[in-house]
Amino acid sequence: MVERSTAALDRTYSALADPTRRALLVALRRGDARISDLAGPLPMSFAGVSRHVAVLESAGLIMREVRGREHWLSLRPDGLAQAERWIADQSTFWTKRASALAARLERTKRNR
Repeated sequence: MVERSTAALDRTYSALADPTRRALLVALRRGDARISDLAGPLPMSFAGVSRHVAVLESAGLIMREVRGREHWLSLRPDGLAQAERWIADQSTFWTKRASALAARLERTKRNR
């Protein structure tokens, strides 16, 4: 269970690490789009965009629906949920640690 969860999180962060894939996600915020629509403004081949799409699909960030001969993409509403939870857990941990350090420094300062 932990390994599968870690692998999914790794795929998400790996997918988000690439600026082209982030640009595709931003473009999909406007709504569903065909791969050809997304490929148009990018300085790469259709095949290159398709490879980026496959990474985003594997990470669970987008989904594909085939309508006739066209492949339509949309954002998955829960695609970033696991990554968001991980970041929130880390933020909570480090905020508590920073608060404890600040309190200790304040006590040390008063005791001098």
